[in-house]
This record gives sequence, structure tokens and C-alpha cells, in this order.
Amino acid sequence: MSWSWKLGRVAGIPIYVHWTFAILIVWLVAAGAMEGGGLAAGLLQGGFVLAVFACVVLHELGHALTARRFGVPTSDITLLPIGGVARLQRIPEKPAQELLVALAGPAVNLIIILALWFVFQVRLPSSTADSDAILHSGFWSKLLLVNVFLAGFNMLPAFPMDGGRVLRALLAMKLPYTRATRVAASVGQLMAIAFGLFGLSNGAPMLLFIALFVWIGAEAEAVQVAEKAALKGVTVHEAMLTDFHTLHGDDTLGRAAEVLLAGSQHDFPLEPEGDEPMVLTRANLMAGLAAKGADALVREFASGAPPAVAADSPLVAAVALLRERGAPCAQVIQDGQVVGLLTLENVGELLMVREALGQTGDGSISTREGENVY
Repeated sequence: MSWSWKLGRVAGIPIYVHWTFAILIVWLVAAGAMEGGGLAAGLLQGGFVLAVFACVVLHELGHALTARRFGVPTSDITLLPIGGVARLQRIPEKPAQELLVALAGPAVNLIIILALWFVFQVRLPSSTADSDAILHSGFWSKLLLVNVFLAGFNMLPAFPMDGGRVLRALLAMKLPYTRATRVAASVGQLMAIAFGLFGLSNGAPMLLFIALFVWIGAEAEAVQVAEKAALKGVTVHEAMLTDFHTLHGDDTLGRAAEVLLAGSQHDFPLEPEGDEPMVLTRANLMAGLAAKGADALVREFASGAPPAVAADSPLVAAVALLRERGAPCAQVIQDGQVVGLLTLENVGELLMVREALGQTGDGSISTREGENVY
């Protein structure tokens, strides 16, 4: 996880914290100390934020552990200054299962609320409309209020938030999955506009960040689901680049640039020289030309092995592999030989051709694979 630090594992799931979260803690401790309360007040304020994010971790674990019951693993959970993200490797097969996974997070916050209220007799701040009264209320009262907010806010139908996923799951019980996702995404984007307008009119910049997250997330997942539906039943062989060139490690970057300019290929596998295959990407080629010029050798700027996929394997799974690894291309293997290259650009071109031909898939939920954020 780039830009994130691993805190450990809970129930076998890696927990990461983004580096910006550490800056938030330091800033809050310093702000509390400078307001006149001294270091103790600053540490209490920082401790409160840690308690809030412990609740966020429990919320995300609710999603992850419920998904695990349906055979869906979670890649990791990451803490960000605006909340937490649990990355499920795929969506549960049935809409009813997705509904339970989406409800599990807010249900954890509800359990925390009930425990604080009935077991520990904690009550909400005297005035939840007065921000000053909230700030000066007790530690546990504020934590109770935060969990009420987390449970309620996450249930708003702003896809891809929990409430939006609940809406998508309910719609998917009656509609094709692709259509259900598009409707939920449209509702989510309307909610994002509402968040943005409210944030602008009330001077709430955090709502603007949330609005941006909801808008981008809703559109990205709707496009991803439509893509998977369009690629249902398609194999890697149908999308791969068959007219491709390889380079030798002792070729010059100038030679690589000539091949780049002569065709549409952007990434070049190297002829095997050892145990590990190598690839020269367009980005590395440009960096090498800028750093050492056209006479530098290709092997100096080639990167690690591109992933390999079988020619008859599902294209959806190969696309997910490329995105997960951030790889520029994959080598396509058939009978032990490299017979083509696969890039996301090839996949995009295939999608355009299939759309022009009306081959857009049926949106069946059986094609749900890949990574999904809760």
C-alpha cells in the first residue's frame, strides 16, 4: 500500500493508515494544547480522534467479516482522514448477501450506540445543534454522537456509501445488475450535488470532499460494472495485441524509440536473458532518454516481470489483474509460448467495437469480480 503504513492485522485482515492521518493527529494535539488547555487537553483531543477511528475500523470490520461469511475475502482496510475503506475482492454473488454486507457496517455503530447508552449510561451532549456545546461535552458523549452520525450518514442513499449499496442491492433483486448500479450511481451523484451545495452554503469543506468522493466513486463503479457486463464470456485471446515487437537487453533506447514511433505498441517485452522476464514501458523509455540519451541500453531501464495470463482465460479476470498490480501490460501465453500482449488500451478498443456492434452483455450478476470499496 503506497503512502500508507501497516498497523497490523485484525482477523487476518491487514490494517493500514494513510500518512495524512498522522498529520491530522499531530495537528489536533497541537491545536488543543495551543487553545489554552495545555498538553493534557491536546492529548485528550488526539485520543478522541483515535477512539473515533477505532469505531471506524470496527465499522469496516463489520463489512469485511460479513463478506467473509459469504466467501468474499477482503484485501485490506485503510484509515484515511475522512474515514475508512475496506477493499473487498469482489461483490457477494446474491443481492441479498450484498445487502447484508452493506448493512453490517452501520449495524456495528448501532451496537456501539446501544452499549454506550444502556450499559454505560452515556447520554448525548446537551445541545447537538450548538457546536460549542458539543466541543465542550464529555469524551464519551461526543463518542456516542459520532457513532450516531456514522450510522445515520452512512445510510444515506449516496452510492458508493453503505446506503447507496443497500439501494443497489434492493434494485438488483428486480433489475439487471448493471441497470441497478447505474440507477444507484445516479441517485448517489444527485446526493453528491446536494452535499456540495450544502457544504458551499454553510462553509463545510469536509462535505465538499465527501461530495467529490461520492461523485467520482459512483461513476467509476458504474462504468466498471458496465465493463464487466460487456466483457462477459470474452477471453483474453479476443482482446490481445498479436502484432507486437520484443527488444533485446543490449538494444539502445534510440532503437526502442524508433519501434515506438513506428507503431501503436507502447510497452515492449525483452527477450529472455534470465529467470525473470522484463518489460520496457513507455514511461521508462522516456525517463531513460531524458536521463542518459538514445545510446543507453534498454536493460538499464527495463522494469520487473509483467504478469502472464492464459490466452483462453476470462478477460474480466485479466483486466482485474492488470489493475491490481498497476501493470502496463500482460504477456499472453498459449502452449508455453508468448502469443500476444494485453493492455487496458486494447480492452478499451474492444469495448468500443463491441458497443458499436451492440454486444454489450446482459448485466448478469454472475460476472461480478474485481475489487470493491466499502
